[in-house]
Amino acid sequence: MNLFIDNKSGAPIYDQIFTQLKNRILSGELGENEMLPSIRSLAKDLRISVITTKRAYDELEREGFVYTVPGKGCFVAAKNVELLREEHLKKIEALMGEILSLGAACNLSKAELAEMFRLMMEE
Repeated sequence: MNLFIDNKSGAPIYDQIFTQLKNRILSGELGENEMLPSIRSLAKDLRISVITTKRAYDELEREGFVYTVPGKGCFVAAKNVELLREEHLKKIEALMGEILSLGAACNLSKAELAEMFRLMMEE
């Protein structure tokens, strides 16, 4: 599995792993019940600590993206529709925050932003 660790990034390594795997699960690149690399092999491939990899997998399990079968490994959990919806809502809210900031920088009113959005929806 190709994961990219950016040592210059301000994000912790476990969070980079967590985010990349979560995005692959959400996009469908990693399918339901698909086995993830073992914690040890992923740590070896990325040349990082097993503890760091375990933390990323623990976070994925805590948020319902993977499940662990003792002695077998970690697998992608069945997609929870509510979980997916919540993830998408978080992304929308973040993007809307950026829109508001850009709009304020351009001195756009709420009405002007709403009109821009309405026009885009008509296209």
